[in-house]
Amino acid sequence: MNPAIGLDEQVNQITFTFSDLVAGYVTGYDPDTDTVGLRTSDGRPFAARLTPTTVAEMLRNLGEAYVDAGAQMRGLLQPGRFIHIYGVFYPNEDNGTGFEAKHVLLFGKEADEYRFEAPDWWQRQVRAIADFYLQAEFGGAGAGYDFRGYRTDLSMLGTKTQTIRQETDTISRLIYGLSTAYLLSGGQAYLDAAVAGADYLVEHFCAVDRSQQIAYWYHAIDVLPDGGERKILASEFGDDYNAIPCYEQIYAVAGLTQVYRMTGEPKLREMIDLTINLFQKYFRDPDRGGYYSHIDPVTFDPRSPALDADGHTNADRKNWNSIGDHIPGYLINLYLATGEQRYADMLEDCCDTVVGHFPDYDASPFVQEKFFGDWSKDQEYGQQRNRAIVGHNLKIAWNLMRMNNLRPKDSYVGLATRIADLMPTVGADPQRGGWYDMVERVTGPGEHFHRLVWHDRKAWWQQEQGILAYLILDGLLHRPEYAKQAREGAAFYSAWMLDTGAGGVYFNVLANGIPFEMGGERSKGSHSMAMYHSAELGYLAAVYGNLLRREEPLDLWFQPRPGAFGATLRVAPDLLPPGRTQIMQVWINGHEHHDFDPDALTVTLPHADQPQTVRVRMTPAGLAFSADLTGSDGGRADISLAGTLSLNTLPALHARLDEARRIGCTAITLDAADLMHIDSAAVRDLALTRQHADYTIAVVNATGQVAEQLRDSELIQELATTGGPR
Repeated sequence: MNPAIGLDEQVNQITFTFSDLVAGYVTGYDPDTDTVGLRTSDGRPFAARLTPTTVAEMLRNLGEAYVDAGAQMRGLLQPGRFIHIYGVFYPNEDNGTGFEAKHVLLFGKEADEYRFEAPDWWQRQVRAIADFYLQAEFGGAGAGYDFRGYRTDLSMLGTKTQTIRQETDTISRLIYGLSTAYLLSGGQAYLDAAVAGADYLVEHFCAVDRSQQIAYWYHAIDVLPDGGERKILASEFGDDYNAIPCYEQIYAVAGLTQVYRMTGEPKLREMIDLTINLFQKYFRDPDRGGYYSHIDPVTFDPRSPALDADGHTNADRKNWNSIGDHIPGYLINLYLATGEQRYADMLEDCCDTVVGHFPDYDASPFVQEKFFGDWSKDQEYGQQRNRAIVGHNLKIAWNLMRMNNLRPKDSYVGLATRIADLMPTVGADPQRGGWYDMVERVTGPGEHFHRLVWHDRKAWWQQEQGILAYLILDGLLHRPEYAKQAREGAAFYSAWMLDTGAGGVYFNVLANGIPFEMGGERSKGSHSMAMYHSAELGYLAAVYGNLLRREEPLDLWFQPRPGAFGATLRVAPDLLPPGRTQIMQVWINGHEHHDFDPDALTVTLPHADQPQTVRVRMTPAGLAFSADLTGSDGGRADISLAGTLSLNTLPALHARLDEARRIGCTAITLDAADLMHIDSAAVRDLALTRQHADYTIAVVNATGQVAEQLRDSELIQELATTGGPR
């Protein structure tokens, strides 16, 4: 015992004030003491005293203005409401540790409302992120998309740094994000920029070896002052130095695959398949299974002694990224675009490999991620050693559930649910919400928590994995705990990862949601960050939320080139359970198109000598109604109705009415040309809506039963109607 440091005395007493975040469900509000009670995700009680200076706001999306809720705050603290409170702790007071609320974040006007569950929340967010990157890299939409000016590194504000480096993976990730923004919105600028990026990537970063029928991708190029370029073949980063890592080749084709899914461009398909040939010929282990993590840049030998030079240990190694990243990176999207069974076979092989080798539950609640070529554990590799990345565990659960929809196996669901049940207890932050980064896989003597390796930061991409994992688990298995985890994860991401000031998404925040702005993590563009994960989250959160959980329609956009896909456009939004989704409506170049198979999720394309803009309305199977804001101008809005409008389908209509109101429309026209049926309750709801709304409603082009119901209703005087039976 060293008396100088007093280890024989009690240490680390919290006798100082500190600030922190508490996320929880309101248990009650006491107006006499101005105190709100909370219960955290794991059931611990907190009491927060409000003060005259406590501020409150409503959750906002990217591109939205601050909405002050201070005046209404106390009246909104109903039991059961989920809120975030940031405040100051005062230890050792008479009644224990005092906690004063300084900032209260509300997630909706109603107690059970979560704004991020609105049908168009994620779509609007993806568009805003795409606009941020178009502005940062090219000066905005319509400014031309010359990728010679693209730079990997962007500041927090989206300004370019002095670096001349262009990295393959980050360009590809940006291409993925831009094309996904088009998929969700039909914004032509997004697709134009994505196509320009894909062409640039193929022209400048891809090497094709016709003798081997393979393509491989340079790590980066440096754009020189004279306009020339210097190609960088092998990686120049950390553990991957002077090798070709498998994950870089995977992400090189992620963007190309998403553009191909939109356009069917044959040149992109050729480069994707040639890259798959590279994987199968040089990264694949034909004897022991799986894919090697690195190959020698000269010999393409995964066991080359050169991979172990200069302190690196990349010879004869396998890891999560070299196996699992094939699944979401490009394979699922390639299968969705083509329906070819060889890609489904490769997906199944990757998933079987993960299930067969990654679980290690006798030793740790986390999977094992690093291996030698013979599948023995590698627990001394680089910085990871015997450590776990929380997001990789969640990513496994998410992707196994996707694959189970294509080729069901008990082993997929078994591992996915085991991960889902374990992670909240070892990888989540039950006090503040969100998911941690890298942790020690095992606890030491006397330790109750898996130690955080770097600090208590939370990365944007790991929040994505958690949200998508629990969204799809809830959508397929309908377990309340999965719905709760999905909601709490989305709440943390929506509250703290969005930079509502400068735009875009933060790389990392600390546990309490404050942005972590050190080194490369101060960036909006870096070796690790472009638009891939934020767009993937927005897209699939919309797919899972609308089609699996809330029964809302979802519009998707494609722009196939002449002759693409053999005239059969596959529009399945993801690997979803057979029979859960259907096509309800299709428009080609703005005109309704009826040649589609609603259950097979395919559209037969007419012959054309120019690209065709295809808009597809997806709905959950059995959902027989959709409402679409088709145009707005000068305070007027047009909403197209289709299917059956009933009490159960009214929320979809109200979502569009609210959207029109938000953009300032005061006269709304409901086009009922494709509305087949309306029940009396829906008519009364329209009348009541009109009674209290600050806009007018007109119904036009009603026919058949719809026209008769509107005519016969005594409440129809509340609605202006035109048109009639035809």
